[in-house]
Amino acid sequence: MTVNTTPPVVAPVALARPHSITHHGITVSDDYAWLRDPGYPDVRDADVLDYLGQENAFFEAAMAPHKGLTDLLFAEMKGRIKEDDSSVPQKDGDYIYWRAFETGAQYRKWYRRPVVGGPDQLILDEPALAEGHDYFRLGAMSVSPDGRYLAYAIDNDGSERFEARIKDLFTGELLPESIPDTLSSLVWTSDSKGLLYGLANENWRTDNARLHWLGQSVESDVELFHEDDEGFRVSIGLTSSEKWIVIATGDHVTTEAWLIPAENPTAPPLLVAARQAGREYDVDEHDGTLYIKTNDTHPNFRLVKATLDAPDRWEEVIAPDAHFYLTDFTLFKHFYVTEGRLDGLDQIELRDYATHTPKRLPFPEASYSASLDDNPEYDVTVLRIGYESMVTPDTIFDYHIAQERFELLKVQEIPSGYDASRYATERLMIPARDGTQIPVSIVYPADLPRDGSAPLHLYGYGAYGMAMEPGFSTGRLSLLDRGFAFAIAHIRGGDDLGQQWYLDGKLDKRNNTFTDFVDVARGLIDLGYTSKGRISISGGSAGGELMGAVINSDPDLWGAVVAHVPFVDVLNTMLDETLPLTPGEWPEWGNPIEDKAAFETILAYDPYANVKAQDYPPLMVTAGLNDPRVTYWEPAKWVAKLRATKTDDNVLLLKTNMGAGHGGKSGRFESLHESAEEFAFILWQMGMAGA
Repeated sequence: MTVNTTPPVVAPVALARPHSITHHGITVSDDYAWLRDPGYPDVRDADVLDYLGQENAFFEAAMAPHKGLTDLLFAEMKGRIKEDDSSVPQKDGDYIYWRAFETGAQYRKWYRRPVVGGPDQLILDEPALAEGHDYFRLGAMSVSPDGRYLAYAIDNDGSERFEARIKDLFTGELLPESIPDTLSSLVWTSDSKGLLYGLANENWRTDNARLHWLGQSVESDVELFHEDDEGFRVSIGLTSSEKWIVIATGDHVTTEAWLIPAENPTAPPLLVAARQAGREYDVDEHDGTLYIKTNDTHPNFRLVKATLDAPDRWEEVIAPDAHFYLTDFTLFKHFYVTEGRLDGLDQIELRDYATHTPKRLPFPEASYSASLDDNPEYDVTVLRIGYESMVTPDTIFDYHIAQERFELLKVQEIPSGYDASRYATERLMIPARDGTQIPVSIVYPADLPRDGSAPLHLYGYGAYGMAMEPGFSTGRLSLLDRGFAFAIAHIRGGDDLGQQWYLDGKLDKRNNTFTDFVDVARGLIDLGYTSKGRISISGGSAGGELMGAVINSDPDLWGAVVAHVPFVDVLNTMLDETLPLTPGEWPEWGNPIEDKAAFETILAYDPYANVKAQDYPPLMVTAGLNDPRVTYWEPAKWVAKLRATKTDDNVLLLKTNMGAGHGGKSGRFESLHESAEEFAFILWQMGMAGA
């Protein structure tokens, strides 16, 4: 008999090194502060790397017995992906553009062909660019107006510091100049000789707009705009007519925009309207008239117009509406489109410039996600529309405006098969503890029992005014086909029901986000969809903060928890103005440096600060060593404190991607494997590993 003498892998124990902070007369202990390498983003501290390595080894050892399940889930998920998939071609100027995956490829190839006829041309080869790198991400890309040059930006380590390159599409050669540390879109001047971009400063903040002339050294590039407020970020874009370059600057609550002629980028910029605290606006231009979406009189925004001679004198075009949330508008030559949500449901409306009378496009389901798709040209008679729901795969239409008809172009293909009749979806309203009705999108097997016996996965985010659309997911089918219901809680903090919905979940109202999520879970239990302990939950980034808050407050509700790159060390991060995002985040969370009330509010819900001696549910946590958004030490500190404090024997796992950032591994199959690991963990902890 062979005896296995390999010692079992035990959970790592991070040393507690006493440390504390004191602000506003309040002292808070932080015994795992040492897990932040002072050399970040260059992480070399031996103790830190050793601890993260131990956690990764423990993760691998804990998941090893479930490798078969992970592999099965991965095979299911991969089988639902059309490997040689391609996008619907779209005309832009003299060319038709599309992108395609080859069988087995992790990354896309980008193509075009002349409208008048000619051979297909490979303009960008992502697999070749990614070769030899553990991580690859394509950032901004833009073809010059004359069709000759392609500007694109790449990130090879997940740090989101992109390198911009320029390719001559007529010769296939790369131009000698490259621009490191870009963090913006890439915008061409109208003569195709100049390129605007923004650099990340030493604190990973874009505080500038710069101009590069082709053929000149990057060192001679001109700074066209600089932002002095550390909380603001600069972005660069084009108006729909491509006559004007828009340089916008702002934080989460205030914006300011400048216009520069695209044919003369060194001309003095035209200020649209000076910044006013709490006022946001977006600007576009049509035949000399500016159209501006703003929240100056109502949180749900209105549309106004102005002249170039008096850009800050605004005339109302579309009045604000308490039920209709204006989220976007797009100008075309002969009409314009507004997008928004009516009581939380997506709406697309066409309007003429003379009367502004809306024509709303009809959609067939009670709950869905719909938006403009790829519409690069200004003078069009057909609109490209994207549509999906929790039971309807991603669908692309052309809407022919004159005939008022939809033309189906593509439905997402699922090679392993998909039968929508096997599933049902609903939009529920569940009351929160203060009486507010919280929307919930739910999909489940058509034969799901309503006796509380079914497992349910609940997803949430609830921050930054980001709505969680009720869209389709092929990966989600692996849970549905094992008897799960899957629900999205449209909690306050997102803007699912309008801007006020967002405002009611931030700053001193932040706790609404967490209690809404808990109350949705309890409401789903009351409706018979599931029962206590039969609920798995997940969220990432600010949604990971949500996970941390609800396992502190209601740990017994959850059967399994997955927190991706969780923003759980909120107080310490908001106290550190040297971190990349902190000054720009104060309007979202509060400034605890200057404001004692903000300090106390954050301290009251901060997931890391509020870890306590109690039983916690099984928990899987992910992190990225190069993550500039949620730095790796936040999840690492949180896990270390949980291990030392919690009173249960439930599984607690931390996986740190040592060569990736905020989004985890890149490549469609590598990221799919991480989803399979997540679902394997959930099924294992829910006692369904054999399902």
